[in-house]
Amino acid sequence: MTSNNTFRTALFLTVLGLGMGGLGSVQAQDGGSASAEDVFVVVSSGEAQTQMMAMVLGNQVAAKGASVRVLLCDAAARLAVQGESFPTFEPAGRTPQNLLQGLMQKGATVEVCAIFLPNTEYESSDLLDGVGVAKPGPIADHMLKPGVRYFTF
Repeated sequence: MTSNNTFRTALFLTVLGLGMGGLGSVQAQDGGSASAEDVFVVVSSGEAQTQMMAMVLGNQVAAKGASVRVLLCDAAARLAVQGESFPTFEPAGRTPQNLLQGLMQKGATVEVCAIFLPNTEYESSDLLDGVGVAKPGPIADHMLKPGVRYFTF
């Protein structure tokens, strides 16, 4: 029950966040313009439905022209591992990993947390083609950029 409520809350906040002003540009404090079309999605949930919804929304904002960066941590980092199995969800008949791959085809940057590989049995060669390993410094820089919209699942 708690995970269902957490999922509903996350979905509500995500939809609310996407509806508050839409995509556009904002004025940076230094007088420069920053794109509000930068969307940073962090997924750490091991719940397949939550992972699926994160990928659905990531694909939707990418289709609307947003630049999407995805950070996969904890159990969600398995989405980036070749050969892992995931449930298929209707109506699309696809898995969260299928949607992650589609998001990457749309140009999204996808990374696993820096601590994922050293603390699991996986190696970088186990990751899907195109998936990187996040470095904390560049992730922090990205998070602090004006106009980055940040969503967690």
